[in-house]
Amino acid sequence: MDPTTTSETLANLSINDQTGPSSTLDSKSTREKNVKGKAKSQNNIANGGQMQSQKANPSKSTKLRGLEKDSPEVRISKTLSWLLRHGAQDEGLVMRKDGYVKVVDLLEHPKLKAQDIDSERIKAMVKADSKQRYDLILESVDGKKLLTYGDDATPAAATPASESQAVEEGESSSIGQKAEVTSIEGGIWWIKARQGHSMKTVQLELKSIASIFDIPTGMAVHGTNRAAWQLISKQGLSKMKRNHIHLAQNIAGQNVVSGMRTSSSILIYIDVPKALESGIKFWLSDNGVVLTEGDERGFLSKRFFSKVVDIKDGELKGWEDI
Repeated sequence: MDPTTTSETLANLSINDQTGPSSTLDSKSTREKNVKGKAKSQNNIANGGQMQSQKANPSKSTKLRGLEKDSPEVRISKTLSWLLRHGAQDEGLVMRKDGYVKVVDLLEHPKLKAQDIDSERIKAMVKADSKQRYDLILESVDGKKLLTYGDDATPAAATPASESQAVEEGESSSIGQKAEVTSIEGGIWWIKARQGHSMKTVQLELKSIASIFDIPTGMAVHGTNRAAWQLISKQGLSKMKRNHIHLAQNIAGQNVVSGMRTSSSILIYIDVPKALESGIKFWLSDNGVVLTEGDERGFLSKRFFSKVVDIKDGELKGWEDI
């Protein structure tokens, strides 16, 4: 790539026409199998590590997730979220251990293909998502990140960041030669959900929280409804089928990007320092959600609750003794 190539040029690179390196086992000879098997292994390493296996007989259903009363756009959004967080493996989508799926593979999935979803629609959904649920990146064939598709908060940048100049969306900037971005031919777009997975094989790159000062707002709150609170008040918070319990950095509507539903009626404030002292681990996702696996059972005990507030009736009393 010419050093004057802009990040905008990279961002406009067609997703539909891209095909990453692939390797297919050939039954003609053992030698060909070994050679191509080795190539496949090298490709997996270049693409961020071991890939999850596909389901032998993936679903061919074109039915979208969501309710019949939901708009088509909402149902497409719910389907995208479900595939990237929960359904990829069962639906035959190959996913890297870090949660990324090739966009070209995603576009070929029956549920999205039936809706005539294209690369520009995916980009628009990523950019418009108010909770910044997704990360869309462009990588070279050897696994080097060329571009993070810009959301409204983070400028797109070539990798390595220390060797290139970040650029605001819509503006151009030359990419330094030290970044060694020599060609966009064969570049591959990948997409992942930033948190919320139930697939146990997904290992997200998260920022570890060592103290309350590692949380920008210094606060971690779990939002729920009154029915769920009846169970939580007895057993504590559970990650259930997900990999983490999700906590917001503030109350929904108060500069909270993600981590809490706006419909939450019960707010559970977490004593993060106390939990950290007891060995509970916390992480921060790319879109600002505080995550924890809880204890060895997947629970965050009530003893780590600092207070509980009913949005309608105010602070609740006596829950410690339930």
